[in-house]
Amino acid sequence: MFDKQFIAGAIARSSETALDRRRMLTLTGLAGAGAAAAAVAGPAAANAAPASGGVSDATVLNFALNLEYLEAEFYHRAVYGTGLPENLTTGTGRRGGVYGGRKVNFTNRRFYEYAREIAGDEYHHVQFLRAALGSAAVARPTISLDSAFKAAAKAAGLGDGFDPYASDVNFLLAAFVFEDVGVTAYKGASPLITNKTYLEAAAGILAVEAYHAATIRSSLYELGSTAWSAAGKISDARDSLDGRTDLDQGIVDRGTGTALNDPNIVPTDKYGVAFSRTPGQVLNVVYLNPGAVSKGGFFPAGVNGAVRTSTQES
Repeated sequence: MFDKQFIAGAIARSSETALDRRRMLTLTGLAGAGAAAAAVAGPAAANAAPASGGVSDATVLNFALNLEYLEAEFYHRAVYGTGLPENLTTGTGRRGGVYGGRKVNFTNRRFYEYAREIAGDEYHHVQFLRAALGSAAVARPTISLDSAFKAAAKAAGLGDGFDPYASDVNFLLAAFVFEDVGVTAYKGASPLITNKTYLEAAAGILAVEAYHAATIRSSLYELGSTAWSAAGKISDARDSLDGRTDLDQGIVDRGTGTALNDPNIVPTDKYGVAFSRTPGQVLNVVYLNPGAVSKGGFFPAGVNGAVRTSTQES
């Protein structure tokens, strides 16, 4: 693996406070080591910029934490009818409430079990990121699970009054909105992370989000052409929000493969590689706005942290 001096240096670059650095040093077994001394030396180390000149690792992880709050609140309400406990919603920035959401009356046992497992994963993602960030963790921002879904469905051409909690199918379509975005968000953010410990953790979460996305996509495919069409419209809507490049894919092959309507469970390029979204493009989707804005959609007051503004396509 990496030598102690390298890991200690990475921790110094990516942690926002001395307490955060000490926590990470303990987790990596370096607490008390001579190589760690410089990492906890003082303000100069605490304020050191990332080696790449970009954002800090804590900024990247806090951006991810905002998205995990959204997913966890959506799934937890669908399965249990309740949101995250209060002690998992505090932090820096303004803490907001969650509007909408209720328990789904699942009629398909398998879909319920999928939802329950995913809800647990998203809950633990919030716990993990908050623990890794320590005092630097952002609070849960204001989240809309009612008007935002209605607006997203209307923009996708699915009609007015869409309720993600009304049925198994609606729940799966709502989950489809989030899961693909989560995968592309983690992939797009991974090159920004300099600390290898954080990078490994982010890669692990990315893998879990990819498992979730494939489960949702395959479940929708099993439901037939009506679900295929709805998922395709959601995919097109995401593409209309995050820039001019057509990267997003629905759950069926539209003729580019061996046969029309073959399943497209894993959206990749011709090399079998998943595509990425920048943080700005991710915000375009969750703000439901193709312009450069700092709030809207699922986050009516914006996200918390340093990365808040979506991308304006030139």
